[in-house]
Amino acid sequence: MATETSDPVRLPPGPRWPKLVQGAVVLALRYQSIAALGRKYGPSFTLSLPALGHAVVVSDPVLVKDLFSTSRELIGRPKQNLGKEVLGEGSIFNLEGEALQARRKILLPPFHGKSMRSYERITEEEVRREIATWPEGVEFETLEPMTRITLNTILRAIFGAEGPALDKLRVLIPAAVNFGSRLALAPSVVKKDLGSWSPGGRFVKFKREVDDIIFSLMSEARSDPKFAERSDVLSLLLQARYDNGEPLSDRHIADELLTQLVAGHETTSTQLSWAIERIRRHPSVLTRLTEEVDAGGGEYMQAVLAEVQRTRPVLTAALRRTKKRIRMGEWVIPEDTIVMASTQLAMAAENSFPDAAAFKPERFVGQAPNPFAWIPFGGGMMRCIGASFATMEMEVTLRTILGEFQIEPTNAPDERIHTRGVTVAPGRGGRIVVHRRTTGPAHTSDSVPAGEHTTA
Repeated sequence: MATETSDPVRLPPGPRWPKLVQGAVVLALRYQSIAALGRKYGPSFTLSLPALGHAVVVSDPVLVKDLFSTSRELIGRPKQNLGKEVLGEGSIFNLEGEALQARRKILLPPFHGKSMRSYERITEEEVRREIATWPEGVEFETLEPMTRITLNTILRAIFGAEGPALDKLRVLIPAAVNFGSRLALAPSVVKKDLGSWSPGGRFVKFKREVDDIIFSLMSEARSDPKFAERSDVLSLLLQARYDNGEPLSDRHIADELLTQLVAGHETTSTQLSWAIERIRRHPSVLTRLTEEVDAGGGEYMQAVLAEVQRTRPVLTAALRRTKKRIRMGEWVIPEDTIVMASTQLAMAAENSFPDAAAFKPERFVGQAPNPFAWIPFGGGMMRCIGASFATMEMEVTLRTILGEFQIEPTNAPDERIHTRGVTVAPGRGGRIVVHRRTTGPAHTSDSVPAGEHTTA
């Protein structure tokens, strides 16, 4: 682990361009610029960015482990994050230390165990509803359909039954995410509410509209005669208690639900589009995956998704902030400095993944990856609480699509990486060509026909 020190500061080398130039390059070409800097400087280097100041980038698994496992007295959450200014002060993205630990203890149960089984059925229903209208034999983008699937799934998982309120959220949330993901990378002054004309003011309007809907759904849930029996996330959080018996405030529940809606669908839908982009360009992988789906297996599916996340991570870094001057490996990093665990560089390292540039799901068959080299969900106390939910969604979605359709391979060039604010997506939307299958097990015995729905 990293340790506190009074030794002289010693930062990794890095580019000497002016701060504004570095910021502009990293913002415009985040994925490509980080890859180039990794090739030039190795697994650790220092950036100087307008909004963050000095930022130390690390990707060696030893240093990543240090970053994720060092005590919260030495390393915490960045001051510049998606918390208070975008998602609200009650969001887990705005917590650290004991408050974060206590909140995680409340938030994790709804995304595990018995609840997860009901979410699997919801996911399959949403996939079947979406793919019922897919055209055959023509190429189309999957990013938008995947976004509908993941948004509808998380909405139903969080709030339960369908209704007019969820219809409103289906419109509001994508617009808020599209705007908020760009606002998140802006300086703090841009995020402030300076009136309806300002970017911060426009986002506050989005959040106020979402809040109104969420508070009305809270009231409906509490008045439900079967409230205690409900398994949707909203009802579970309304009934949850801290160790001292205190409930979450309604304000904090609303902020957490917005956080889960925002963080819980865009990243997963983007990763699914990358999965389509990758398997279409690797026919042997596509064939083996389809055969496994037909046989009812799942090991290779898990390996494929792990390799998609490794080679095309949608989030490129996990950020932390030093609270004290620390020694991390050979470096001495001053107090109040951003340290980035580069998801992108860590998972592209030859030392951790031989022949790293190649798409080889076989590397994960029967072998769990090093948790400090394979880090698509971050790590430590700030690891994504929805990791299991997202993995389930991806598995169910791909399994259902492959059961219904034959995906047409392609020898087209790889889709370029396109930055969309916080995430990076396939430049052409993860395009696909499908043909409805006439042989093979296209439906499971308990599948629900497209258009029919049950509540969680």
